[in-house]
Amino acid sequence: MNAPSSARALMFQGTGSDVGKSLIVAGLARAFANRGLKVRPFKPQNMSNNAAVTADGGEIGRAQALQARAARVAPSVHMNPVLLKPQSEIGAQVVVQGRARGNARASEYQKLKPSLMAAVLESYEKLRAEADLVLVEGAGSASEINLRAADIANMGFSRAADVPVILIGDIDRGGVIASLVGTKAVLPEDDAAMICGFLVNRFRGDPALFASGMEEIAARTGWEALGLIPFFAEAGRLPAEDALALDAARPAKPGARVKIAVPILPRIANFDDLDPLDAEPSVEVVRVRPGTALPGDADLVILPGSKSTIPDLDDLRRAGWDIDIRAHVRRGGRVLGLCGGYQMLGRTLTDPEGVEGPPGTVPGLGLLEVDTVLTAEKRLVAITGSADGIPFAGYEMHMGVTEGPGRARPFAVIDGEGPEGAVSPNGRVVGTYAHGLFADDRQRAHWLALLGAPPSGLSYEDGVDATLDTLAAHLAAYVDLDRLLELAR
Repeated sequence: MNAPSSARALMFQGTGSDVGKSLIVAGLARAFANRGLKVRPFKPQNMSNNAAVTADGGEIGRAQALQARAARVAPSVHMNPVLLKPQSEIGAQVVVQGRARGNARASEYQKLKPSLMAAVLESYEKLRAEADLVLVEGAGSASEINLRAADIANMGFSRAADVPVILIGDIDRGGVIASLVGTKAVLPEDDAAMICGFLVNRFRGDPALFASGMEEIAARTGWEALGLIPFFAEAGRLPAEDALALDAARPAKPGARVKIAVPILPRIANFDDLDPLDAEPSVEVVRVRPGTALPGDADLVILPGSKSTIPDLDDLRRAGWDIDIRAHVRRGGRVLGLCGGYQMLGRTLTDPEGVEGPPGTVPGLGLLEVDTVLTAEKRLVAITGSADGIPFAGYEMHMGVTEGPGRARPFAVIDGEGPEGAVSPNGRVVGTYAHGLFADDRQRAHWLALLGAPPSGLSYEDGVDATLDTLAAHLAAYVDLDRLLELAR
């Protein structure tokens, strides 16, 4: 255990999921980093299939990687010591301090939680030892008293680490007064005492109209009103972690020249691979749900990553998308499989160890001459390389080994490793384990040129940083940052 630290900490919990906790922590991380403070984000427990590879060779939730970027530090496994990655009928994969520890169903995980608090507190202390301020994000709802026993995500952590809490409510979904006051009503007295203030997020309209609402919440709870935060429209420019973002409305692009279709499968993972394409003015990314056919005029079909490839492949067939994809290829369309999508494009997928369910072999889509064998060992690594002679940087995060004659036509060459991925004989079907491909401006421009889109000059990563600065300024305008520092301890 590290020596005691004088770092201050403040925890942000929500009245429910998707109230803006991750975004607020990211914005505050950038705001306090801009003041010269050494800031570290921390989320004791997260549930997401959108993960990021860390500099220390593990994986954490995508939101904590974005928060680390906001704080201008490299992401670390200690920023999210417990990550749950939902799979199929076997429950969720449990990742502890960056490494997979096994699978657990919900009831099994509840029994496992007490043994995880030590790792959570160890990671928290490591971050405190290197920080001036630790910004902690809770998970789900603070009022889930049915899960309070052995809790490590919300009040259980707050009490164990003695970290004061700011509670966030979302006015955009309605009922914010009841959700904040109701949280106070259902919490045990000792838990409620950890909350020192509240924020109301995503307000639209004249703030004066809700002044009495803020006063009423403060009077009924005894908590300090710390800010009424207007809706931040630019949030869509930042990588999202929650799959709920896949259903978010996107601005129309009447001038789009390229249409990219993406079948959305139940266990989709690392879907932020699509964000840079969304940012391109000439590209329309169509997210297709089961019950809807893939658009016949698509220029490219992307099969994204999956946490459980074989069950998602089964769902793909059930939706009839295998027929749509083959028709798309016959028309001369292009297909790109990323990670799990790459595995689906091959001839067979074999799961000898029952990693994703019952052991066995299933046929793939047969569009690439490769076969995949799933393994319990996960590859987590940042990569650089080139494809079609164009350099790129990205990362790999997958379980399984893919080999076959199609590998003689690799998609890319990875620096220090050699050929990677596979390409069909006609060059129109591509599979790769490389994530982050389109976040690299060089590769994205190359792909868009292949599809007939004009160059945009978009610098995606610069845009993310600029949005974080805008978010920090937005929060600083409506939240008293000095008061937050006073409340932290």
